[in-house]
Amino acid sequence: MEQSAVKFYQTGTFTVGNRLLSAEQRSVQAGTLRSNSLNSGHRACQGCGEALGARYAIDAAMAATNGQLIAANATGCLEVFSTPYPETSWQIPWIHSLFGNAAAVATGIAAAMKAKGRSDVRVVAQGGDGGTTDIGFGCLSGMFERNDDVLYICYDNEAYMNTGVQRSSATPPAARTATTMSVGAHPGNEFGQGKNVPRIAMAHEIPYVATATVADLRDLEFKVTKAMSMHGARYIHIFVPCPLGWGSASHDTIKLARLAVESGVFPVFEAERGEVTGVLKIRRQVPVEEYLRPQKRFAHLFGKHPDVATLARLQALADRNIRRYGLLETN
Repeated sequence: MEQSAVKFYQTGTFTVGNRLLSAEQRSVQAGTLRSNSLNSGHRACQGCGEALGARYAIDAAMAATNGQLIAANATGCLEVFSTPYPETSWQIPWIHSLFGNAAAVATGIAAAMKAKGRSDVRVVAQGGDGGTTDIGFGCLSGMFERNDDVLYICYDNEAYMNTGVQRSSATPPAARTATTMSVGAHPGNEFGQGKNVPRIAMAHEIPYVATATVADLRDLEFKVTKAMSMHGARYIHIFVPCPLGWGSASHDTIKLARLAVESGVFPVFEAERGEVTGVLKIRRQVPVEEYLRPQKRFAHLFGKHPDVATLARLQALADRNIRRYGLLETN
């Protein structure tokens, strides 16, 4: 019997590599010409959201700059799993900084390129939430204040995952970590602590601030591409679930990122010069409980006697995000 070619049909979807879209409409990841800046061979955990976020973001930045890109990378999970000495999975000029000075190192690289007259070479700084919201916060604020020509990308998995899942200032309230254990009258991380770095970046009135998640590739790529079309200090905060630290299934990484958005826990927006210019609307808000249940770091809230009061407080925080950014889609 004669063989016939297999045909794939799809309607109203971007799946299967975007084959039915024209080449200019496809995502960077769907194209054979993507740079694979973070290549195979790294040692990230199965289902690692940070590995996905970094690959998506840097490939998009490479495409936007015709491959003229240098990255400074803070110490942390991304650095450790991608560059176990003497190996590397990076296929771009890549510099390892200390835990707290990635923004300063990137500033130095940008200054060196300017001195050499290489206006075509662009600079990206990368760090996790620990290296960004905590240890590197001062250098980051300085970069914003000087309006240095650097895009800083924070991959937020909400704790110090590489060193044993300790609390960071991006750890959400009530979450269990190695330093906020699920014991006592108020188990997990305290309410009212930490900092919201995207809003702090907006307060510096830099050219561009955005949030994104690994659940929406096209939105993430769009924002990186837009950021690379600008000059001055820019900041993108990417939500990247961590199966190991969150106690979630490796196959639930994208699902959890999507639920964080749909519940209002993680608002997705962009801002220019301190003003919000766009938000990713939620068609149907889901209860925060749907987002929390698959994660063992919140298991103490769902025991024999569920912590209804704490769940209500977490729901209230999500509701505040929805009001603050106008996230609900109205008919």
